[in-house]
Amino acid sequence: MTDTALLPARPSPQLTATTEKEPLSDGVPCTTLQGDPSGEEATPKDDRPTWGKKADFLLSIIGFAVDLANVWRFPYLCYRNGGGVFLIPYILMLLFGALPLFYMELVLGQYNRQGPISVWKICPLFKGVGFCAVLISWYVSFYYNVIIGWTIYFMVSSMTSELPWVRCGNEWNTEHCWGGHNDSSFNTTHLPNNRTSPALEFFDRGVLELHLSKGFDDLGAPKWQLVLCVFSVFVILYFALFKGVKSSGKVVWVTATAPYVILTILLFRGAFLPGAAQGVKYYLSPDISKLLNSQVWVDAAVQVFFSVGVGFGVHLTYASYNNFHNNCYRDCLLTTVVNSFTSFYSGFVIFIFLGYMAHKHNVPINTVATDGHGLVFQVYPEAIATLPGGQFWAVLFFIMLLSLGLDSAMGGLESVITGLMDEFKDFFDRRKYSREIFTSFVLFTSFCMTLINVTRGGGYTMHWFDSYAASISLLFSALLEAIGVSWLYGKNSFENYTWLA
Repeated sequence: MTDTALLPARPSPQLTATTEKEPLSDGVPCTTLQGDPSGEEATPKDDRPTWGKKADFLLSIIGFAVDLANVWRFPYLCYRNGGGVFLIPYILMLLFGALPLFYMELVLGQYNRQGPISVWKICPLFKGVGFCAVLISWYVSFYYNVIIGWTIYFMVSSMTSELPWVRCGNEWNTEHCWGGHNDSSFNTTHLPNNRTSPALEFFDRGVLELHLSKGFDDLGAPKWQLVLCVFSVFVILYFALFKGVKSSGKVVWVTATAPYVILTILLFRGAFLPGAAQGVKYYLSPDISKLLNSQVWVDAAVQVFFSVGVGFGVHLTYASYNNFHNNCYRDCLLTTVVNSFTSFYSGFVIFIFLGYMAHKHNVPINTVATDGHGLVFQVYPEAIATLPGGQFWAVLFFIMLLSLGLDSAMGGLESVITGLMDEFKDFFDRRKYSREIFTSFVLFTSFCMTLINVTRGGGYTMHWFDSYAASISLLFSALLEAIGVSWLYGKNSFENYTWLA
């Protein structure tokens, strides 16, 4: 624990913007920022680029926080854990868990104007935490961009005279395939005699080709259609990132706002479908007794933590390009409110269509309610296929998923690029077009690593990546980040930053 007697006092108006190292009681050197909280002397003189507009920054951090999990994870958790009652543990975990960590990352990035590695000049012993955040973000890109590639595959497949997952009889279907979108006895998860649905077989056999693999020891060659889809994702990411925040700040005006427009369109389209009201009822129906279940609180904590996106170094990276006196506390509150609202709002869109599916096939809603890949690549496409003009609604839905995914992918890779370029600044400053070249290197490396996940056994490797990429490692990294700042750097030293807002 830090000896408070050795910590610097809150900066006074006479202090200038200097840094000095003070040994703490445990011998760990940590840097303390001092400066005039209201004057120009506290503003650093450097050539670091800044966001073109304040809105560019806000849309970027909102876009990163609001990702695919807001659509395929939160609504199902809310339904499973007591409906509207789930908001109680969710909000509590947000206020006392994720929100302070989020604010800490914004403050560290903005007032040190460094990436997730170099920022640990404040406490060099913990620089490994910065490398950990960068590695996790890079590692996640190996499989997260494959999911975005799936959305492109589905979007292109939707541009046909008939959606390929509405009936049996395709080359990937088996004799176990049952029904079609006009069969009232058909349902994805409620089939007789262990039969499978066209939507399930299209995803597992038509897209992933899991039936051609026996497991990890039989991956096979990459599927060229998926390779093209994933390659197109990385091309988009390159042109969004190669100029840093100057280019990504323009892209987010589309990718961060499009999901809200499309969600609203889908909400109005589904609101008048039979069974929609029943779906909303199931989504929000309160069950107070669920609060006594510890698993509900665990689910809330996990969802809040991963939804806000702390620990990846992304918020810290984005904040490092802010104006030095930007009010990041207000940005923190606004982002968390928008993120939580989006999760809750998307739940209406999801459960309206799930209620419609349950009504159409005359089955309980719990037989169609699911989360994860199964929701957005099987159940929801099946529901859309039953609507008039299903191709249009399918394309619209997958454009929304594409936008949600690209924002998060951009943030993770920006953390990698900025983190390493700031840490090895002298090396990169000596080379022309270093940003463009290094961005190409990072994305090319990530693309090569994704190829293992687009093989016929890629479904198995995807599960492996998803299970270990950003689970315990991310929680442990965020914990060490909090310990390094609050215990070693010190609470009082950290408060000096907040006075500069």
